[in-house]
Amino acid sequence: MPNEIRCGLLLVVVLTTGVAAAGDALAPAAIPLSRGRLFEEQGGAALFASVCAGCHQPDASGASGAAAYPALAENGNVSSADYMERLLLNGQRGMPPVGQMMSDQQIADVMNYVRTHFGNAYGEGVSPEDVGAARRQMGSSP
Repeated sequence: MPNEIRCGLLLVVVLTTGVAAAGDALAPAAIPLSRGRLFEEQGGAALFASVCAGCHQPDASGASGAAAYPALAENGNVSSADYMERLLLNGQRGMPPVGQMMSDQQIADVMNYVRTHFGNAYGEGVSPEDVGAARRQMGSSP
């Protein structure tokens, strides 16, 4: 093999290895995410932060850009438990049915959290039994 080809191959190997090593060094610290098909987070605040805030924003103010993510803050629609259950379990337009990846307890927790935070004062709590009944009625499974 001529020297030019050997040097070229060596350069490719060195550059590729250097880029991979630099990429590893620059990689962000691992973000704890749920494993599998079900969310592991417990409690409304943790679920909101992990599942909802990415689109609806940490302060629930909503966002627009490539898609529209409605504000959950001071949103009269969240006063309806039926509306929220249907939305979480079935999805709507760009929102996936994230409730299919949650237990009845998790759905109740995140619903109650949103309904009592961000300027919302819809204090009548939703129970896991309420969510289970809605899930059965809609034919959705956890």
